[in-house]
Amino acid sequence: MIFAYNKEHVGDVLFIIVNDDKGQENMVERKGQVARIRVAEDGPVVAWNIFDASSVLGEITGAGQVELTDAQIDKLNQLLKEAGFTETLTSDKEPKIVVGFVKSCKKHPDSDHLSITQTEVDHGEVLQIVCGAPNIKAGQKVVVAKPGAMMPDGLMIWPGVLRGMESFGMICSASELRLPNAPTKKGILELPFDAVIGEAFAVGQ
Repeated sequence: MIFAYNKEHVGDVLFIIVNDDKGQENMVERKGQVARIRVAEDGPVVAWNIFDASSVLGEITGAGQVELTDAQIDKLNQLLKEAGFTETLTSDKEPKIVVGFVKSCKKHPDSDHLSITQTEVDHGEVLQIVCGAPNIKAGQKVVVAKPGAMMPDGLMIWPGVLRGMESFGMICSASELRLPNAPTKKGILELPFDAVIGEAFAVGQ
């Protein structure tokens, strides 16, 4: 679940992204301050919009992907209930952009520039990630955007399929992370080997 907010450029609206709509047409139902977005009239909920959000939650700090407290999520659930919706929101404190370790890397069987990695992201959790960077190789510490992450440019990361191979995240470059003085040369960001696997990685805005 992704919480996104940018009062300066969008206004006092909290966007809550629940699922990937996979490019399907969205259906919107609004009740008061709350809009529920589905992929069809009776389809799964993919997002919520909360209008005049600060009147419900108080000050929301940050821009782009933001973290809410348990108390703020409780207030959102109360607002949904009062508006007549039956769904509830849950707290997800797990960091989505983290230090990873590329355990293995092999060429994609149907591409001359893609590689298939097995990348550890925390406590033995390993994700298969297809990567197009020319400098990707086994043994690197890297930055991984896991499914459910929002990049600084607003790109949302979901599981996907690249040339027939499943991919569960993205291994990031310095420019994708909006780091200061990011090199213009194409390639993923390689971290020092003492970087801690699973630790949250701070991105730019």
